[in-house]
Amino acid sequence: MIRRLGRIEGQVRGLRAMVEADRHCLDEIQQIRAMTAALREVGLLIIDQHVNEGLRLAARGQDREAVMADLLRVLRAAMAEAG
Repeated sequence: MIRRLGRIEGQVRGLRAMVEADRHCLDEIQQIRAMTAALREVGLLIIDQHVNEGLRLAARGQDREAVMADLLRVLRAAMAEAG
């Protein structure tokens, strides 16, 4: 995940350079779309880790209702960002 975030930082720097150089707007939009896709993938990795941890806690006998409520809260937040 850290490596992915480093690539995204590079993409942001690249976009800034494109804007400063007054590159064609389609090139800039393509860079933004690539960054958006990369951020979405990082978000999915974070959700994956959270779901796996929640399932692990539920399997160990933690309050399953609380674990499920937390997982749903995270998923709702992620879906609200996507919408």
